[in-house]
Amino acid sequence: MKGKKGIIFGALDENSIAWHVARKCVAEGAKITMTNAPVAFRMGKIEEMAASIGAVAIPADATSITDLENLFQESMKILDGKIDFVLHSIGMSINIRKAREYDDINHEWMLKTFDISAISFHKVMQTAVKLDAMNEWGSVLALSYIAAQRTFPYYGEMAESKALLESFARSFGYHLGKSKKIRVNTISQSPTNTTAGSGVKGFEYFYKYTQNMAPLGNADADSCADYCMMMFTDLTRMVTMQNLFHDGGFSSMGMDPSIMNS
Repeated sequence: MKGKKGIIFGALDENSIAWHVARKCVAEGAKITMTNAPVAFRMGKIEEMAASIGAVAIPADATSITDLENLFQESMKILDGKIDFVLHSIGMSINIRKAREYDDINHEWMLKTFDISAISFHKVMQTAVKLDAMNEWGSVLALSYIAAQRTFPYYGEMAESKALLESFARSFGYHLGKSKKIRVNTISQSPTNTTAGSGVKGFEYFYKYTQNMAPLGNADADSCADYCMMMFTDLTRMVTMQNLFHDGGFSSMGMDPSIMNS
């Protein structure tokens, strides 16, 4: 990672996967800026965490093109050049926060969920293209979840958000690959004990279920950070438009006799 420059979206506190990624990238020689929505700066510890690794935290609403333009422009000034990698680790559902059942969803809130959790990914990439903010052979990565392919009843409209997120990676991956040799991928991570993840109804039960079902158990935030960092390096420069499962093998399992007999 030495010499590489990146922007990390989504760190809120020490439990955030984005924080694990930021910390490891800097430890391996990268220079980064960190960002989250302005409200997260009031709720979390992002400025304090960024300062602890010599990074700068820049407030930006990822649904706002104006904020994103400022973020990329300021990051290029701070980092003295174009960006090599971006992590999109953003997700929020008001319906989940307010415990609305899937068959009684507030559709205005659903649209907000899509904008924050998925459409923001498109906005980030579109802004980067318009500002010519990324180097050739750069890497753009977003965190997803297997609910994009399978049914998890308590995951609400976040399931559709993740499906849209993965579709954007494939569609924009084509355009960025053709124009700038930039790769775009998503990582479908195990259920992880983060502030956001633990807010999903029944989280503790399906965390235990996937822990038992996956041959290697659930992948934790630290190992997810390792995988993300690998995707930012030149070692994966020919991997693009993929949804990569990082879940201890859960995504390939059909049944496990030990669980059936318990």
